[in-house]
Amino acid sequence: MIQTVQSADGTTIAYELAGSGPALILVGGALNNRHSAASLVPLLADAFTVVSYDRRGRGDSTNTPPYAVDREVEDLRALAAAADGPVHLYGHSSGGILSLEAAAAGIRVGKVAVYEPPYLTGGGDDWQTFVGKVRSLADSGRGSEAVEAFFRHAGAGFDPGMTRAPWWPALVSLAHTLPYDLTLSADGGVPADRFAGIAAPVLALHGGASASWAAASATAVAAAVQDGRKNVIDGQVHAVAPDAVAPVLLEFFR
Repeated sequence: MIQTVQSADGTTIAYELAGSGPALILVGGALNNRHSAASLVPLLADAFTVVSYDRRGRGDSTNTPPYAVDREVEDLRALAAAADGPVHLYGHSSGGILSLEAAAAGIRVGKVAVYEPPYLTGGGDDWQTFVGKVRSLADSGRGSEAVEAFFRHAGAGFDPGMTRAPWWPALVSLAHTLPYDLTLSADGGVPADRFAGIAAPVLALHGGASASWAAASATAVAAAVQDGRKNVIDGQVHAVAPDAVAPVLLEFFR
């Protein structure tokens, strides 16, 4: 059953609940909606009330421009307020950055786990050119080209045949939110001064088969917070398998 909360700027944030126990909010990354972690939810629902939500501009949530990271943090604050007691956060990719920003902003969280937040991915002029290209394509309604550009730069692999796949239109429908995720990544550096205020335990994860930036990012995040630790999930890449990450999350959050 879809439920909603109102964010501070009036944006409606849609979410679903599964399971019972302490609240665990799943924060998705680029081109994700609340259904993207559907395979992970039942692996966690025996121990937690799992909250899957549509970030603003996605799925059944509304959107209120202009975008700002602070507005997405307020969305999480509204979700956390609807829960009973402190919430745990698990963020994947740019959702990991958003989770850390929420904790740094003082949202009452129990623990925070992040998987490969896209820091330290290279940056520089090449990064800024990429950001500008994706934003221009998305803002001009060329969603398919924006998604393709994102995939190519992110190293996710792109085959032109993907555009004929039945799931491609769903990705294109989220293309307008790609600039949001790129804004979260900023210049690719870990904001250590801001994250130094995070007192909640933080687990920074990366895949053993991922690009080198992922391990560097996890190391930097764990070092930036007050109670940070890093772990590697052997054999995994950025698209981590639910059955590989779930046991790690269960051990950490319990």
